[in-house]
Amino acid sequence: MPSATDSSPAEPRRTRAPSLVKRLTRLSVAVMGAALLLSSLALAAWVYHSLREAQLRGAEQSAQWLAENLAPALAFHDREATRDALVAFSRRDGLQALTVRDAAGAAFAHWPSEAAAAPWPTRPVAVDWNQVQLVVPVMLQGERIGSLAWVESFEALNATLVRLAAGAVGVLALSLVGASLLLRWTQRRALAPLVALSRLAERVATSQDYSLRAPVREQDEVGRLAERFNGMLRRIEVWHEDMTQQLAVEQQTGRALQQLAHRDTLTGLPNRLAFELTLERLFVDLHNPQHSLSHRLALLFIDLDNFKGVNDRLGHAAGDAVLVEVGRRMGSVLRASDRLFRLGGDEFALLVADVADPEAVEQLAGRLIDSVRQPLLLQGEVQPVGATVGLAFVPDDATDPQSLLQAADAAMYAAKHAGKNTYRRAGRSTTPSP
Repeated sequence: MPSATDSSPAEPRRTRAPSLVKRLTRLSVAVMGAALLLSSLALAAWVYHSLREAQLRGAEQSAQWLAENLAPALAFHDREATRDALVAFSRRDGLQALTVRDAAGAAFAHWPSEAAAAPWPTRPVAVDWNQVQLVVPVMLQGERIGSLAWVESFEALNATLVRLAAGAVGVLALSLVGASLLLRWTQRRALAPLVALSRLAERVATSQDYSLRAPVREQDEVGRLAERFNGMLRRIEVWHEDMTQQLAVEQQTGRALQQLAHRDTLTGLPNRLAFELTLERLFVDLHNPQHSLSHRLALLFIDLDNFKGVNDRLGHAAGDAVLVEVGRRMGSVLRASDRLFRLGGDEFALLVADVADPEAVEQLAGRLIDSVRQPLLLQGEVQPVGATVGLAFVPDDATDPQSLLQAADAAMYAAKHAGKNTYRRAGRSTTPSP
């Protein structure tokens, strides 16, 4: 299941590729179409060759038979009988021209009239795409008395071949359309488990819900693949839950460690590290062009008075109780926006941001001192604990964190020399005691 901690950026949307069913259907139809086309071309070539050879043999036989019938008329030089025989054969389909020459090679008879001007064939058999030309000797008792030129067209055969090709193309197209529909239906059924597995993988990758499972329909290769996929999802689900729990524990531990790193374990106040980070951040804010230049940042450096005597007389446990109580008292007189820190030992620091009136900060210093020097009863004795405060302002007294600390520290020592339980502001020799 998806974790709240998953924050990976959304991937760019990709163009969806054709489905496996469509690709397999296209491939199968292409292969089948190529096979049918090659088969049709081979069959058409064989049929055409066979019909052409049959027509050629028929033309040779007919020409030979005509030559035998022309022999008596040619022997008696009977042109009319020869022409009548030629006209009788003109009814043959595809026949274009018949020409008869005598033994001397002179034209004797022809059909039709245009054949008289046609050139005489140079070879006994001449075959091209459109026609066949035959030259057959006219024999009588073993003697050649003339020649017959036979010209027959393949136009009818070629037209038949074109019609057959057109019909074959139509049948092939219809066959491919029907085969495409049938193949798509059968492949969709056959590949349905694999397609479902692919969609499940997409859902898991998108939603990161590892509790999804693939249905196992058959114990075939796809079924075993689905079982292995489910097993992998189970292992990922367990691993993901473990990782989520471990990450939550680590985050909780990290927050606790961060709090420990930035908090004083005794008083619960932010410690020196938190003070340094906060001070750096406030200086960054001050350099922001949108920040009002009329406002200031104030640092109050606080050192407890007579704390060492309490520690020496009553022990460290008593000293710790004093520190906790002093922290609580000073926190009670602060605003929500003021930040109080324990720097270590009996030293505290207070950061006040967006100071419009420095005198208000001086009044705050007085309230801090008053809150600390209130009677503090410990082990049946009132402890003489007080506080001395040094004030420094940005940009009046410093322009960087280090110089601000030095100015506040110097002001605090000036207040100590003035008699403790008072405050001094950096850059001023005297400040009225609260």
